[in-house]
Amino acid sequence: MKFAKVFALFAAVALAVPSVVAAQGGGKPTVAVLDFYNGAIGSANAELAPLSKGTADLLIGELAANPGIRVVERDQIMKVLEEQKLSVDGRVENETAVKIGKLVGAHYMVTGTFVTDRSGRMRFAARVFNTETSLIVFPTAGGPTGVVNGKIDNFMELVVQLAAELNSGAKLPDIPARVGEARKEAAKKVPYEAIALYSKGLAAKDAGNKQEAVTLFQKSLAKFPEFEKASAELKKLQ
Repeated sequence: MKFAKVFALFAAVALAVPSVVAAQGGGKPTVAVLDFYNGAIGSANAELAPLSKGTADLLIGELAANPGIRVVERDQIMKVLEEQKLSVDGRVENETAVKIGKLVGAHYMVTGTFVTDRSGRMRFAARVFNTETSLIVFPTAGGPTGVVNGKIDNFMELVVQLAAELNSGAKLPDIPARVGEARKEAAKKVPYEAIALYSKGLAAKDAGNKQEAVTLFQKSLAKFPEFEKASAELKKLQ
């Protein structure tokens, strides 16, 4: 009887006091994104190679606009990859994606590909892994496909669409409607030329070419002075 009373007391306290994790916001799902695989063929492959990094980084930024989730910054992912001597060049195997997700503390790991055609159109396809179960949770039969396509000139708008697909398909917390609409409008202003230069800047930065990266980020800002991503990267290097 005494044990039952003590147990009941502890149970009541547990229900009355929020967990430390919840109090710290630890209940938010954490998402990480790996560089996208460049599926372009011919000379376009080398030309568009930097977009593997740019796509991932811009997608991270769009997902981060959702206050209901946490994202792992690209710099953190690159640091872990370097420390663990892991490479994500080329197509990433499922097991590798899950392993990296666990290393960076993500509940969900996003991988993807992009291809282009001669008419100037681009197609993105993405998948989401649950790092605890190693299962693909998105796309699934009957739901969003994880595929978006359109003109490469509308690159940023395609990234915003893809972020929305991932958010919905992986059943992440809903992004506030006003935030979603604001992101869509902002995406329309970003010229592809600025994104291409920004992506090249990320590639130069990853290769350790600091001055080249600075120059490319500056050129990106010259194309679009309001480009917050390019401005943030430039500040890191100056």
